Amino acid sequence: MNQPFHVLAVCTGNLCRSPLIESLWETRADAKGGMPMVCASAGTRAVDGAAMDPLAAAELRRLGGDPSGLTSRDLRESDLAWADLVVTATREHRSHVLTMSPEHLHRAFTLTELAALLPRADGDSVGALVRDAARKRGTLAGLGADDLDLPDPIGRTQEVHAAVADRIDAAVESIVASPLDEK
Repeated sequence: MNQPFHVLAVCTGNLCRSPLIESLWETRADAKGGMPMVCASAGTRAVDGAAMDPLAAAELRRLGGDPSGLTSRDLRESDLAWADLVVTATREHRSHVLTMSPEHLHRAFTLTELAALLPRADGDSVGALVRDAARKRGTLAGLGADDLDLPDPIGRTQEVHAAVADRIDAAVESIVASPLDEK
């Protein structure tokens, strides 16, 4: 059996966006089959052990995920060493990851950036697809913060949480449906 591909999702507090990515990625990838993937999450300013935000947890349940057992963790260098791919909520989170681990330059993307790039990527392995996606970042010219960054829903309305969760789910669906999961 293939070794699992390790994906790390990163946001600020690891209370809303990154646990949504983690759970939905695993749920969608498991349902599709294909390459075994393991997804974990962490936050750039997280307090270890906090429960998932209740509104984000409600959105996760709505989308078919399970928030039980998801607790916040602060991002550590060991998390990055474990990760084959890092997906972040924003470009600022991506910059934080690259400050901690410059060697992730070609393996760190915002979630929505990766979803936009993978359909354009070529390669005969997951690593090759991810590297080619990184090389094609320039093809996304014209996309700005509203396109590449997921807004932080913490402390905001259920409607904001739902909109962010739906964007995350659409991006994860697109990635899992891409050739990434087939290699």
